[in-house]
Amino acid sequence: MTTAMLAVFIGSSIRLAMPLLLAAVGELVSERAGVLNMSLEGMMLAGAFAGAVGSWSTGSPLLGLIIAIVAVGPVALIQAFLTVTLRANQIVSGLGLNILVLGSTTLGYRWIFGARSRETIPGFDRWSPPLLKDIPIFGDAVFTQVWLVFAVPFIILAIAAVLRFTVLGISVHAAGEDPGTLDRAGVSAVRIRYGVILFTGSMAALGGAFISIGDIHTFTEGMTNGAGYLAIAAVIFGNWTIWRSVIACLLFGTATALQFQLPAMGVHVPSAVLIMSPYVLAFLSVAGLAGRQTAPKALATPYWR
Repeated sequence: MTTAMLAVFIGSSIRLAMPLLLAAVGELVSERAGVLNMSLEGMMLAGAFAGAVGSWSTGSPLLGLIIAIVAVGPVALIQAFLTVTLRANQIVSGLGLNILVLGSTTLGYRWIFGARSRETIPGFDRWSPPLLKDIPIFGDAVFTQVWLVFAVPFIILAIAAVLRFTVLGISVHAAGEDPGTLDRAGVSAVRIRYGVILFTGSMAALGGAFISIGDIHTFTEGMTNGAGYLAIAAVIFGNWTIWRSVIACLLFGTATALQFQLPAMGVHVPSAVLIMSPYVLAFLSVAGLAGRQTAPKALATPYWR
């Protein structure tokens, strides 16, 4: 692999990891509070669709991004109502929402764009920070990205600081470990869980919109292609810690980038093997083969006040 090819590979890996990072960080906060959002895939897909339609109808990718966040809100509220208020099974309700969103976005896509449309929509332009773009060889290939890529590290740092150093962070951890004790301390575990689900929806919307208006500038049916499930696997792979989850997302992004890099290098590997490689890594993490997992004690457990 030449230096130039390595630079392109690194840039592609970072770009492909960004949607996973955004969704996984949101899911981490939710799971830390005891809520497993299996609807993460549906939230990302709804964000991708709403962002694409918003950008296409207004001509502004920024408005499309805002519309994506707003549009995913009802999906997150339904998830919260089912799992927190009605105490429904979190896995079953999440999968049901994924199916509902897939059907709704497919219908909406065909109604607005046509059954086989690949219409290009307004999307975010790529740019490079002034100093980083001047780095020889790597500057343009690695650092010419959508602005959201540069915003993600600051988002992650802010979330990590809130979880570690604030009362809100302590409450989130308590809701996932012993919600009854949290309630007795005067903080509503129900409100905390509602809040983290809505936060997860916002982060998933950013991840989905990144795919449609930040990366490929179009929308296709089911375009998230399992990214939400990979994000959940990244949280498990990361043992419910933010930095290990980030590393897992970067690893999945690298595995996805190999689908395009190996053929360019003349390495002939069956395409099916390359496509399945991120999911193999996800399977190994969920199966516990990536190390001992220590989940929050109340994860996926309905809370009865």
